[in-house]
Amino acid sequence: MINDPLVKTLLTNIVEDESNLPIVEALNDGIETDEEIANKTGIKLNIVRKILYRLYDMGLASYKRSKDPETQWFTYSWKFEKDEVINRIKKDSQKYLSMLNEELEREENNMFFICPLGHVRLDFDESSDYEFICPACGEELEFQDNTETIEQIKEDIKMVESNFNSFNEKNK
Repeated sequence: MINDPLVKTLLTNIVEDESNLPIVEALNDGIETDEEIANKTGIKLNIVRKILYRLYDMGLASYKRSKDPETQWFTYSWKFEKDEVINRIKKDSQKYLSMLNEELEREENNMFFICPLGHVRLDFDESSDYEFICPACGEELEFQDNTETIEQIKEDIKMVESNFNSFNEKNK
C-alpha cells in the first residue's frame, strides 16, 4: 500500500521527508512501539515519536496506552490506520478534481490580459476596471491566448482521474 504513488505522496507530505517513510512502513508491517520502530529503522526515537504523533493528529495512526506492572511505565502500542489513508486520498483527490474543474471553467469562460512585464494576469472585467493598464507598472495589458492553459488543465484532470480510478480499483 505504501508503494502506491498517491499514498506515498500523502505520507511524504505528512512525515516531512521521504527518509522518514520507513517509520510508516514499520508501523504498517505491524511493529507497534516507538522504540521497536526506532530500532528497526535506525531513526532517532524523538523523530519516530514526532512522526507517530503527526500521523495520529492526521487520523492516520492510533495508539493504545498500557502500564507495565513491573516498571509502572506506560507503553504505547501504535497502529497504522489504512482505511483512513484510503479515505483521505479519496477526499483529497475529489477536492483537487473539483478545483481543477473550477479552474477549467474559469479559463474557458473568460478572456485574459497580462502585463508585458509579468506583474498581473487579469480577466476581461478586471482588465476593463483598470482600463487595460497594469496597476503595478502602468504598461498596457496584452491579450493572452489561454488555449495551452486550457489543454494543460484538461490533461491534469485526465491524469488525476486516471490515478484516482486506479487507486480505487486497488483499494476496493
